[in-house]
Amino acid sequence: MRKISELLPDSADVTFGDNSFIIRHSHVPAKTGLKVNVLGMGDVGGTLLLGLKILGAGTIDSIGICDLNENALKRYEAEMNQISLPDDYSAFPKVYITPPEKLFEADAVIFCATRGVPEVLKDAAPGDVRMAQFEGNRPIVGMYAEQGAREGFKGLFMVVSDPVDPLCREASLRGLDPYGIQGYGLGVMNARAAYHAALDERFSAYFKEGRVYGPHGEDLVVADSVEHYCQEISLELTKLTTESNLEMRKLGFKPYIAPAMSSGAISIMETLKGGWHYGSVFFGEKDSGAFLGLRNRMTAGGTEVEDLPLDDTLFERINYAYENLKGVL
Repeated sequence: MRKISELLPDSADVTFGDNSFIIRHSHVPAKTGLKVNVLGMGDVGGTLLLGLKILGAGTIDSIGICDLNENALKRYEAEMNQISLPDDYSAFPKVYITPPEKLFEADAVIFCATRGVPEVLKDAAPGDVRMAQFEGNRPIVGMYAEQGAREGFKGLFMVVSDPVDPLCREASLRGLDPYGIQGYGLGVMNARAAYHAALDERFSAYFKEGRVYGPHGEDLVVADSVEHYCQEISLELTKLTTESNLEMRKLGFKPYIAPAMSSGAISIMETLKGGWHYGSVFFGEKDSGAFLGLRNRMTAGGTEVEDLPLDDTLFERINYAYENLKGVL
């Protein structure tokens, strides 16, 4: 049996527990009264904003929105602030427009900005599309990461844009503390695995014992069970999970609602509240590591990572994904 903690560098500031460890850092938000800013009001950003508006009651005090499209900003400022309970007009977080120069005046900054996929690559292989997204979004995340570093940002930098894990790494290379960065692409993969598990009894162990690891997309690792791992069933469930977005595209729709909610709003709210969720956490040395998606939560001392004993074959799948992520940059 192997453990995720084997991927930690000797230099890591870590406290070990029975089946978890805490990577110690100071980027831990308060539990209430938070100020959150969202960059990018496209399909994902707008849907995520709606989720934060509803789910953020009692945790988030206000949500700033930032985008180059002024009409989009005016639309979302108006529509979001027209969502209200009939007798409690301050129950949900207030949404306001924030300029780029004030983006990092917040407890958390959520990066949803994207240049999109070039039309010529719309029907390309998934790997080609992801690399096109990376090359398009890389300079954007880098520019804002440098801004945050210059301004001494001490909050959480949350990456939702694709490809999540390489963009997290780029943000760290451009000056932000890697332990203050988390990526959000794995929550929807967990939800998709659960969706398919509900359709086939062979996958039913997933609900109590299943896990997902690694990146959002290629090299995703779905484990049918961490207690009684079956390679054949897990690979089949992995394939169904990774192809879920393709099935939606066949229907003629862009699959952004589930990612914006499961990977975005829900996982981000769990992060802010200190709950267990799926997100990408930094492993390795600062100049050569990578962000790896797995179950974790924010504690008073830092990021607590689940560290269960894993079947050797399952661990090798996870390590393969991790090594590939290290090679992206």
